[in-house]
Amino acid sequence: MNFIRKIYREKDIKKIQAQIDMLGKTKWNAIKFMNYRLLTTIIFALFIIIFTNLGYIVIPFLIILYYYLFYYLVITRPIKQRIEKLDKEALYFFEVLTLTLESGRNLENSIGLTVMNVDSELSYEFKKSLNEVKYGKSFMEALEDLKKRIPSETINNIILNITQTSVFGNSIIDTMNNQIEFLRDKHLLEIKGKINKIPNKVSIVSVIFIIPLILLLILGPVLIKFIMKG
Repeated sequence: MNFIRKIYREKDIKKIQAQIDMLGKTKWNAIKFMNYRLLTTIIFALFIIIFTNLGYIVIPFLIILYYYLFYYLVITRPIKQRIEKLDKEALYFFEVLTLTLESGRNLENSIGLTVMNVDSELSYEFKKSLNEVKYGKSFMEALEDLKKRIPSETINNIILNITQTSVFGNSIIDTMNNQIEFLRDKHLLEIKGKINKIPNKVSIVSVIFIIPLILLLILGPVLIKFIMKG
């Protein structure tokens, strides 16, 4: 640990830790990640130097590529996957939260009841925030820290709207209904986007598989005759 802190700036360690916090439940922390990345990069470098005949221009390129690929596979890609998952869970979670608010409970109690009845990763994060409140944090501080663990801009904007509504005393039910409507529209646009991509995917499949097969069926008899004559 001390070794890593000597070769990396504290600023860089904190930056990576902030990214790792967005992964949710994970075995990684910044120091462990940096240790593994450095160690495996050294092993990879030694392997290609000893067991390959690649040039001195190619080897540094491969080492740098591995270094950044490790970051992408362990942090960047899982964060993107988590954003998709959280965004899918958001609509149902906030719908239940809104129904709970409409029953007359305050925000903190409504979130508590919602996390008891909704089993999802987003629900787990809100539950974690409520536990932090039990150990001394204010409710608003816990929500602010929650935003740091959530990589989704959509969900963070909803949390921001919730906190601002609570501070300024506006109708939180109206705010939640607006946010739910936004989530529904966003979800609908994403579905339409996926549908619009289908013709392109079908075209690619047709070019790669179907068209060569049709050509083979058409030209097959001609080729057979030509081969037999030869």
